Amino acid sequence: MKQLFILAVCLISFSVFSQNEKIDKLTVQIAYLNADSTKVDMSLVLINELYKNKDFGKALLYVNETSKLSEDLNYIKGLAESSYYRALIYTERNDYFNAIDNYKKSRNLYLKISDTVGVAKVSNSIGLIEIKRGNYKLGLQNSLSAISIFEKQHLNDELSLAYNNLAEAYHKTNQIDKAIEYNFKTLQVRKEINDKEGIKISTKNIAGLYSEFKEHRKAIEYYEKALDILNPNTDQDLRGEILPKLGSEYLRFKEYDKAAEYLVEGLKYNREQNNSEGILRALNAIGHLNLQKKKVKLAERQLSEAYKIAQKIDDKTELLENYKLRIALDSTRGYYQNAFFWQNKFYDLKDSLSKVDQPVFPTVTDLAPLDFTKNATTDNDITPNDKQQINEPFNLFNNPYILYGIIAAFVLVLAVLIYSLINSKSHKEALEKQKDILAEEQIRTEAILEQTHHLEEVNQVKDKLFSIVSHDLKDSISSIKAFLDLLKEDSISKDEFYELIPELSENANNASSLLFNLLNWSKSQMQNLEPNPEHFNIQDVFHSKIALVEQKVEDKSIVLIDESQNDFIYADRSMVEIVIQNLITNAVKFSRTGDVITISNQDVNGKSLICIEDTGVGISKNNIDKLFAAHKNFTTAGTKNEKGTGLGLSIAMDLVELNNGRIWVESTENVGSKFFVELPKSESKA
Repeated sequence: MKQLFILAVCLISFSVFSQNEKIDKLTVQIAYLNADSTKVDMSLVLINELYKNKDFGKALLYVNETSKLSEDLNYIKGLAESSYYRALIYTERNDYFNAIDNYKKSRNLYLKISDTVGVAKVSNSIGLIEIKRGNYKLGLQNSLSAISIFEKQHLNDELSLAYNNLAEAYHKTNQIDKAIEYNFKTLQVRKEINDKEGIKISTKNIAGLYSEFKEHRKAIEYYEKALDILNPNTDQDLRGEILPKLGSEYLRFKEYDKAAEYLVEGLKYNREQNNSEGILRALNAIGHLNLQKKKVKLAERQLSEAYKIAQKIDDKTELLENYKLRIALDSTRGYYQNAFFWQNKFYDLKDSLSKVDQPVFPTVTDLAPLDFTKNATTDNDITPNDKQQINEPFNLFNNPYILYGIIAAFVLVLAVLIYSLINSKSHKEALEKQKDILAEEQIRTEAILEQTHHLEEVNQVKDKLFSIVSHDLKDSISSIKAFLDLLKEDSISKDEFYELIPELSENANNASSLLFNLLNWSKSQMQNLEPNPEHFNIQDVFHSKIALVEQKVEDKSIVLIDESQNDFIYADRSMVEIVIQNLITNAVKFSRTGDVITISNQDVNGKSLICIEDTGVGISKNNIDKLFAAHKNFTTAGTKNEKGTGLGLSIAMDLVELNNGRIWVESTENVGSKFFVELPKSESKA
């Protein structure tokens, strides 16, 4: 390790020495050159070397000397290049006013000599400044105008910078798909020119954009690619940034082992590097992991440390994430007052960040000054004949009464016109104001009506649920209690009681199913019927729910065929689990001995189509319409007289629709039934 360090120091020293030697050599050569265009060109080479070496003070001195010499020689290209380098130096010093001024001078000079590459180079630099200042629209315009020229000329270095500018601008304006597209273009060009540092940055940027775009598997792929190409000795900051982010991506899929591996490594690595930002990201993510694994005390310690660091370094993005996790933490522990406190802080910070990040789109740029000289009239423009006419006014105005009368009439007409204009303007403003008020009232009324309609639907569902459950749950539990009382009072023998055990078991199963629906639905009610969607593998849900009915399937000698396949859908997992459990339970309930149940899923038009098919008793046409109508409370006994509530399918339909899906059935009496559920695979772009 020590030898590698010494080697790295030697290489850096050699590199610096080589650069200084080149600068010294150019300085000597320029001193012996005649004051002509050759000296200007050589000076520009020296200025470029000084700029790359970040010796901006010395570079600026040579820029001023070169500019003066170019002006004396009337060497326009030298003037254009000098202005360009001066603008670059002002940009490095964050003096954007002088930078833009010199860029514009440079572009005008390049235009004079029809140097399209020079014009493109300047436009791209202006684009970069405007993007940094928040003027994304203007930045995009400048960078786009430069790109077409760079592509034609195959100027890959300039093209790499231009593509990167565009990607950044699209990202800032929330056009994530376009940002990804131009980051890929940047990556391709950087590979062609073997820009190793640029390749790492572009790969990491693509991963981050995929994460924002909810393509988390893609994000994992590119974060891992970025890690593979990092140099462990020189890329400490990038490694410290990527490890916690990669761990967080695995956490989204509940792959806890992978998530823990990267997060622990990321925290350890950032602590070794004393990187506060990396430590903060890792602590937030590990706190989230432990919260999901119900390690509440450990999560609390990690989130508290993260909170202190976020405040100290003023990292508002990670502070916002910390607030969100603290809301979940205190809600889990039942500290609802604390959770409410963090929720208020979360929304306050979120609002302030949204205002700060609001893009600025300039509408007026580079207005040309108005020329007031073209229509001006001077004494030299007046002919002798005109002067004579001016000196001899019309005789009518020699009469003062006529003159005063005309003036009075003019004033009166003018007053009437002004009064009419003011009235008309006031009336128009009043109408516009009233129109705005009416529009606002209409929007508010529509929102209230929509909310009222939503609340009515929720109350109807609650009434439906509890009326059914209260009746059927009471029946099941009362039946179980009655059997137990008979045994307790010795009213039946143990042998007779054993004969009744299957019925008792059925009643217990029915009560359990009712409680399952009740508890899950109550949970959704407490969350205001708002689903919490995530990407998850639907095959995992099938396997867990099939396990619950294995005994029943065996008892009825049913053949259960699992044709499911790996497929990720985007929905509330707990709600989907309720739906799948109801459908599989129903299929078992209405299947006879030897019947077949098939569970499958496939991709249809970008959505996941789930099918639970059975060869059971089927459903008559008259009854199909009643299945999803909760108010009809339609239920029938199973093939072994299993009881039902008429609740499961109506709840299933509500839950599927809440997750932007649909559910339907195809059935033929005495042939079998197919229940279909269609769910989205990604977040809606609407």
